[in-house]
Amino acid sequence: MLKLRALWILLGLLAAFVGYAQAPRGLDPLDFREVVKKGKDRVFPAVVFIKVVRQDMQRGEKTSQEVSGSGVLISADGDILSNWHVVDKATEVRCLLLDGRSYPAKVLGSDKDTDVALLRLQLPEGTPPLPFAAMGESTSLTEGDFVMAMGAPWGLSRSVSIGIISCTRRYLPGSSEYSIWLQTDAAISPGNSGGPLVNIHGEVVGLNTRGMMAGGGDMGFTVPIEVARAVSDQIRRDGRMEWSWTGLQLQPLKDFNRNVYFPHDDGVMIAETDTESPARRAGIQAGDRLIKINNEPVVGLTQEDIPAINRRLGLLPKGKPTQLQLMRRDTLVKVDITPRAKGRVEGEELDCPRWDFTVKAINQFDNPDLYFHRPEGVFIFGVRYPGNAAGAGLNQQDILVKIDGKEVKSLEDVRRTHKEALDNLGAKHRALVSLLRNGELRQVVLDYSREHVKQ
Repeated sequence: MLKLRALWILLGLLAAFVGYAQAPRGLDPLDFREVVKKGKDRVFPAVVFIKVVRQDMQRGEKTSQEVSGSGVLISADGDILSNWHVVDKATEVRCLLLDGRSYPAKVLGSDKDTDVALLRLQLPEGTPPLPFAAMGESTSLTEGDFVMAMGAPWGLSRSVSIGIISCTRRYLPGSSEYSIWLQTDAAISPGNSGGPLVNIHGEVVGLNTRGMMAGGGDMGFTVPIEVARAVSDQIRRDGRMEWSWTGLQLQPLKDFNRNVYFPHDDGVMIAETDTESPARRAGIQAGDRLIKINNEPVVGLTQEDIPAINRRLGLLPKGKPTQLQLMRRDTLVKVDITPRAKGRVEGEELDCPRWDFTVKAINQFDNPDLYFHRPEGVFIFGVRYPGNAAGAGLNQQDILVKIDGKEVKSLEDVRRTHKEALDNLGAKHRALVSLLRNGELRQVVLDYSREHVKQ
């Protein structure tokens, strides 16, 4: 029965594919294999297998690990689109092409907020032009359209899987600040990250980024190509991706999750403004309804509309006034807001050998809970086991206040105090550490007389 059912599902899938393939660009509607082959042949030569050696400090010490992912060539001279999480903290990047050639690559820039990275192959002089993929439009996709996910799953060099678009506007809480996602049932496994999602015309419409390992693995999520293109364009132009920050927190007019519905058809609600943000300094209040940005209308009916509005705000010129039109109750209010550069969205890290922990700078976007307690500060990022920090009872997420009576406000403070401690190791091997744990001040004695690494 199971085999028969699987056969019927397969036949239905193929029939649907044939029906879809009737119209596009002169392809034979009777041969779905030719449709797949032509789409695959246009992009597969541009798929890149990426191996990365990266630095990791989550275990309380600086280590190196090798990970793999995927990318897609988008220019003849070696520009590659991939994911931020594939090349994050990379110390070495190597890329393998379809024809067996391999080259090192440089990360030109990356963006954690959208999980997009731009790389460039370090090609020897005189290298012939490389095959590259054409970029299409994800906005033309509809649910049920057939797509192919290409990449290097599980470090197996490269593969292609086929499926449909399950949802063209998937909102993922916590991961949709500037972009909604394309959802597909084409298999996206670990290692596929950064590879292209391809339509049947052989055009890249997204970057494969997330796959669900549970529930049959039939849910994958990709970054729409329009978002990846906007990020890569700014990296090429400015050498980095930096969003503008206004401090506006938006709420849709029809907020199903909170069961709140506002009696309006235009604009988007201001749920809150961040402390010390341009929005708060401009006098914008929670409960205001934003209706226009630089005289262009804004509509945020559902949560799926919010990322596009955030993206508009995030791409505003930095340091230049922008006019916002608001409805405050029944009164039209016009305010000028001057966005500033958002800056880093993740703090830098530091290894503290012998103390056996790593630390990280507190960042308002990456660690909002810690930022609430100490806007300028450093917290314990990783604790080595076994190690001196673990023996003293230090935990991850502890905020360092003082070490040996010296105030800690930055990584440089920790670096300096740590160096002094190791330089005086023969005379002293204990330090009194003052810390905040869940907002509560504590004192811990750190004994670093024992060298756990060598033992």
